[in-house]
Amino acid sequence: MVTILVRSTTIEHQLQREFWWQTWNQTPQTQSCCISIHKESTIIQRTSRFSTFKTIRFMGFLTLTNYLIFLLIFSSFYMGVISVNDTITSTRFIRDPETIISSNGDFKLGFFSPEKSTHRYVAIWYLAETYIIWIANRDQPLSDLSGPGVFKIHKDGNLVVLNAQNRVIWSTNVSITATNTTAQLDDSGNLILRDVTNGKTLWDSFTHPADAAVPSMKIAANRLTGKKIEYVSWKSSSDPSSGYFTGSLERLDAPEVYFWYNKTKPYWRTGPWNGRVFLGSPRMSTEYLYGWRFEPNDSGTAYLTYNFENPSMFGVLTISPHGTLKLVEFLNKKIFLELEVDQNKCDLYGTCGPFGSCDNSTLPICSCFEGFEPRNPEEWNRENWTSGCVRNVQLNCGKLNNTSDVQQDRFRVYQNMKVPDFAKRLLGSDQDRCGTSCLGNCSCLAYAYDPYIGCMYWNSDLIDLQKFPNGGVDLFIRVPANLLVAAGGKKRRENMGLLIGITGAIGALIIAVGAYLLWRKFTPKHTGNQPQNMITGDQKQIKLEELPLFEFEKLSTATNNFHLANMLGKGGFGPVYKGQLDNGQEIAVKRLSKASGQGLEEFMNEVVVISKLQHRNLVRLLGCCIERDEQMLVYEFMPNKSLDSFLFDPLQRKILDWKKRFNIIEGIARGILYLHRDSRLRIIHRDLKASNILLDDEMHPKISDFGLARIVRSGDDDEANTKRVVGTYGYMPPEYAMEGIFSEKSDVYSFGVLLLEIVSGRRNTSFYNNEQSLSLVGYAWKLWNEGNIKSIIDLEIQDPMFEKSILRCIHIGLLCVQELTKERPTISTVVLMLISEITHLPPPRQVAFVQKQNCQSSESSQKSQFNSNNNVTISEIQGR
Repeated sequence: MVTILVRSTTIEHQLQREFWWQTWNQTPQTQSCCISIHKESTIIQRTSRFSTFKTIRFMGFLTLTNYLIFLLIFSSFYMGVISVNDTITSTRFIRDPETIISSNGDFKLGFFSPEKSTHRYVAIWYLAETYIIWIANRDQPLSDLSGPGVFKIHKDGNLVVLNAQNRVIWSTNVSITATNTTAQLDDSGNLILRDVTNGKTLWDSFTHPADAAVPSMKIAANRLTGKKIEYVSWKSSSDPSSGYFTGSLERLDAPEVYFWYNKTKPYWRTGPWNGRVFLGSPRMSTEYLYGWRFEPNDSGTAYLTYNFENPSMFGVLTISPHGTLKLVEFLNKKIFLELEVDQNKCDLYGTCGPFGSCDNSTLPICSCFEGFEPRNPEEWNRENWTSGCVRNVQLNCGKLNNTSDVQQDRFRVYQNMKVPDFAKRLLGSDQDRCGTSCLGNCSCLAYAYDPYIGCMYWNSDLIDLQKFPNGGVDLFIRVPANLLVAAGGKKRRENMGLLIGITGAIGALIIAVGAYLLWRKFTPKHTGNQPQNMITGDQKQIKLEELPLFEFEKLSTATNNFHLANMLGKGGFGPVYKGQLDNGQEIAVKRLSKASGQGLEEFMNEVVVISKLQHRNLVRLLGCCIERDEQMLVYEFMPNKSLDSFLFDPLQRKILDWKKRFNIIEGIARGILYLHRDSRLRIIHRDLKASNILLDDEMHPKISDFGLARIVRSGDDDEANTKRVVGTYGYMPPEYAMEGIFSEKSDVYSFGVLLLEIVSGRRNTSFYNNEQSLSLVGYAWKLWNEGNIKSIIDLEIQDPMFEKSILRCIHIGLLCVQELTKERPTISTVVLMLISEITHLPPPRQVAFVQKQNCQSSESSQKSQFNSNNNVTISEIQGR
């Protein structure tokens, strides 16, 4: 007789199976081929875990025939065990701490406790309990002290949570005629309750969400019934009960996602969806890389969904307890991005009230449109702007029927505006007809046109207005024609005054130059370097918006009086020191040299630029010091120094396996995307290089050194020109190095060079004539055309498992360094190419070859005294 004992148990949230084989009295004389099956079921408690034992006894000698029959029966039994691991039935339930697992192994359903909490909840999570996507009893928690809870199908067919006293504390609570139901956790993370008889879905977790949305989940609303699916935030990070913020789909003519405070007060909105972007959320361009879709149906219900083209990717969108949108992305089941859409005061609903425009780059942030004034000037001056603005010049429409000599109303256009709330649509109109229709309707106060949505107009107060650095729409606001005429006359007078002023200034300049030449002629020359105090008054030009100010003495103490042993590096601006604050926090202090005027502009520029930035792939500015003629920037300290200290070191580079390198590549790309598209300001870095990429303790990249960055104001051309070429040789595109023309594509070029360096482990400028190329870019292009591009790959990362990914990155790098600016992809396209293997890559065209020459700068020719293992690296102003 052969006895097979099968134990099916769930321990530590994963299914484990153990098999015991025992044999009794197997003798050759046994002739019986009869097989009898005996089944025993026992529940045994061991350390609060529950196990089920089943015994199958086979009588007879294991001949080949018997063995095959045994395998058939056993495999059928075993597959039966596997098939129900994702399902709850009327006879199969889970008791804390057991779980069920989706068939693909990605999702689990079971009991969990948040951090710092003893309460127990039934939840679904992705991979680990950190990423909870649904909770059943969020407002009716179980007490861990009262005994284990149970999640099962009740006698009425509903899913229920029972406490230790067998009392129902939560139920799906749907009307069910048939009591024969099952609940399955499918491969998308959806828990589905079905009628076994007809397979009809009775209830599912995707239509009863908590605070999270995952791919294939529908953000839905019905225009006829008013019903909508609501997502409710946690109350706090340790309390998953229903919080203060709710998200839902609204305004289905031009759908928007709204966050509500206490379900009644609008808190934040995305602006209308035009099929490509949310017009009120240009900083969400990272999320637009994925497949957002809006699908209305004939029953009045509309759905907004998002998916990833790459099946290896997954994402969790949540409403945070403080009302922000958070995104966690996974690639191959490993987290590679956590993003929180930062909100400033202008993002909050109606900050400046009716007809008030909010611009986060100005002080104060609220202003009234031309022809309007604050409704309550006293409160407005106190920065309480909620009462908004009112017209101080009345419209003419409707009261000029018989007056032909008075001009009618016109429209004043405001660019890059968030679409105001309560928009109405005029179907079938192009932009011209949209304006004409609004002008002919006295109740129409403003209009906007989007090529994908069409004509939008407003006949009530304009609310929730915001000025963006880029994105948004052109908003046309109705004003009296005489206001525009007066504005035009005022502008002409201003221009005339400006012309007179310029003429006078030129005359004064000629006199001053003559006086200076006479002074130089008759005054002895002075020798020696004299310190120049160029700082006086300059600190007044720096907008220290919410930026902490450090006292000089505090920084002096932190750096041991700026001791040489604490110096991390030095550039043309001055030294960088490592320091430690009183609370133990390590910092990096960039100190402007008193004797050098070189770094002043860069210092001021860096404060203005980086104080407005917040992203996980950008170095964080902690504050600054402007005191005693001292100018210092205080940064977070990066323990792993800069990328080049690893990448170009024969020993350290071994630490950078391909997974780490790809994570660095993608992190840099996302940081640039934030600068170009997602930040409050549109910023071109102009000095991306390996020494300006810092690495934190987990080797995540952070872009640093914004001294040469340029803020490109909205409305500027895509390209700009400068007579002052600054940057680093080898990373500058030819149009910038030769002609001073820079654009977002300049950063793309630098990123391409950096990508090729990361893959090859070689500096772009480490090539010589005997290698038949003057740069890594040229060498890579040569190998590409020879069909030998694999030979450029660093030996430390050569692995057949990653070869496809590495070659794809090389391809992307070559696309970024193409000679013609228009041929290079945008950084948003680059990010999409990196994260989606499905995205088609066009063949690269002729790449740029920048010959070795001095790119002379008007700044300085001083070389850095330290190599690039600095924790905070400083750009060298001349090309090298």
